[in-house]
Amino acid sequence: MKILLLEDDKLYSETLKDFLEEEGFEVEAVYDPYSAYDLVYENRYDLYLFDINLPFEDGISALENLRKAHDTTPAIFITSRDDKESLLDGFQAGADDYIKKPVDLDELLMRIKALMKRSQKSKIVRLGDYELNIDKRDLFLNGEPLHIGLKPFALLEFFVMNNGKALRYEEIYSALWSNQEASNGALRVYIAKLKKYFPKAIETLRGYGYKFESAHI
Repeated sequence: MKILLLEDDKLYSETLKDFLEEEGFEVEAVYDPYSAYDLVYENRYDLYLFDINLPFEDGISALENLRKAHDTTPAIFITSRDDKESLLDGFQAGADDYIKKPVDLDELLMRIKALMKRSQKSKIVRLGDYELNIDKRDLFLNGEPLHIGLKPFALLEFFVMNNGKALRYEEIYSALWSNQEASNGALRVYIAKLKKYFPKAIETLRGYGYKFESAHI
């Protein structure tokens, strides 16, 4: 799991980062919202862990801006505030949970695991104006199914799971056909179908495979 940690206290940030990495998470730490925006544009994260009191703008505003950009990544606020108004503002901005400073690290770990368990039950992935519905195994636009087919759906799901990664042909064949005989011709057809919806997100890597970048949707 990949976590983006936004905490302006560098020493405290290092403490949280070290703890989470010891627990097996991959953590990228930044100290201001603008740096967070830069990373979010280039990468996909499984969780945001945001402090509220930050330079330039607070964590609530930062998360609110991400939500306005259709970013649905689960988020937990770390806060020294205890007034109900701040907590309400945080949830209205799109937070999924919060934990008060000083943070009990074991409690933080439990909250992260609980949130991830809940979010895994949500089977909808937003891709710009589109929705990838895992339960219905189809791509939707404004609530209407596009009926792209099971194999193109499986390919899109595999791309999303490996967002930003250069994928070899062999990896894609294995994901789509498992023990069946792979078809490069069929793969090209599926790629062409997906490029109708995501023309800038799919990059052909000649002689190697493909790369899917959700940031380019």
